[in-house]
Amino acid sequence: MENWEYIAIEGVIGVGKTTLAKFLSQEYNTKTILEDIDGNPFLPQFYEDPERYAFPTQIFFLLSRYNELRNLTNRDLFTRRIISDYTFDKDRIFALINLEEREKGLYEKIYNLLDKDIIKPNLVIYLQASLDTLMERIKNRGRSYERRIKEDYIKLLISSYNEYFFHFQKSPVLILNSNEFDFLNEPSHLQLLKKEIASIESGTNYLSVVQ
Repeated sequence: MENWEYIAIEGVIGVGKTTLAKFLSQEYNTKTILEDIDGNPFLPQFYEDPERYAFPTQIFFLLSRYNELRNLTNRDLFTRRIISDYTFDKDRIFALINLEEREKGLYEKIYNLLDKDIIKPNLVIYLQASLDTLMERIKNRGRSYERRIKEDYIKLLISSYNEYFFHFQKSPVLILNSNEFDFLNEPSHLQLLKKEIASIESGTNYLSVVQ
């Protein structure tokens, strides 16, 4: 995959998607697309009252992600490489968890209309981490509304993400555990990742740090 144009990074809340996206963008000198989580006005209310605010929260995310990613064209990709800290597909993972059945039906209709306009990444990097690591990182980044996130919700997200990427076939996938990889303090880990990216051709791939 020496000639890739578009890499997307995915994983559960707090796994380190944005940090890795910024590091790789510097290494490859790419355009970076970072999701504006704090720009969703319904999100704080969702964590207070999930049943009431799940649908507007999800639709806002769906449309904002669509508006950002639909602007990517083949011309953009050939002009300059792109790295994003999310995929359009992530929206559906959260929707299936958070919405009640009637809302899911309406959501699916909207999602399917929009999905066809989105360019798929050449590679998705799926970051994993332990529950304890995720909860600690969520706590440390200091978003007040995220203090209401329960361990059970993160467990459900972990399970849903794993299930989703077990069946994912839209793009090649590289799975790595961010408990092991330390891009901040171990430059060799970043170089190992870049080498792996260059060698990937298709399917699901795994990368581990040899202790």
